[in-house]
Amino acid sequence: MDRSRFYATLRLRTSGVFGTALSQSQVDGLEVVLDAGQNTGLPLRHIAYALATAYHETGGKMRPVNEGLSYSSATRIREVWPKRFSSIAAAIPYVRNPQGLANRVYAGRMGNGDEASGDGWRYRGRALPQLTGRENYEKASKLVGVDLVSDPDAANDTDISAHILIEGMRAGMFTGKKLADFVSGDCTDYVGARAIINPDVKANGQKIAGYAKAFETALRDAGYISQAPTPAIPAEKQSKTPPPVPTVSPPTTARPEPQAMPVITRSLWAELANIFFLLIHRGA
Repeated sequence: MDRSRFYATLRLRTSGVFGTALSQSQVDGLEVVLDAGQNTGLPLRHIAYALATAYHETGGKMRPVNEGLSYSSATRIREVWPKRFSSIAAAIPYVRNPQGLANRVYAGRMGNGDEASGDGWRYRGRALPQLTGRENYEKASKLVGVDLVSDPDAANDTDISAHILIEGMRAGMFTGKKLADFVSGDCTDYVGARAIINPDVKANGQKIAGYAKAFETALRDAGYISQAPTPAIPAEKQSKTPPPVPTVSPPTTARPEPQAMPVITRSLWAELANIFFLLIHRGA
């Protein structure tokens, strides 16, 4: 894949994402997702939609972010969570109170305890896909091999965050819907694919579909090709038992083999006996 060409296409005024410039932070974030997608063997249209999701959920930053829950208006709070607040007056205590708001609106949902448990704030949206709720943190923990329930902020690690995004969307971890349900063969339903992350298809499906098409164009221009799956989380972030050190036997000094003593053959003994006989007879 020609990544310089990928970024050149994204910088076009007509691309539909990023305007005409990319910051180094945005490029770094894109690189991590591209690496995760290629290492996982993700098809082109799948990674296009994953990039579009990250773009939408992070407001174009392409870096893991914490969910923003600080509102300056009770009216706006009620617009966002009409089922949680029956009136504007009920929302007033949560204006500029992000922790209280999170505990209220996420209480008793997605595996969270009640409002007093603090789970709403503890397991608020994080990482590229805005992972939310204790239940999803538990699922993601199994997916990446890191205890995110005890350490929710670890979800914002760049590599872990990208792995949650890619593997979570591929496996249907967030809502039960997965990439293959919407993008497979000749079918490309970028609008409906919003349901993989959030049921707000009517509100955001069309917009995110536009981002996905922009990323798809850039990936095609760059010659994106998925590769055989390899571990997405770097080795240093996984528990790993070092291999045993091989035992090497000390070298031995070769000794020369003993030389055989000369062997006196039968014919030699006969010759010696003959000489001895002649000497005796001369002396006589």
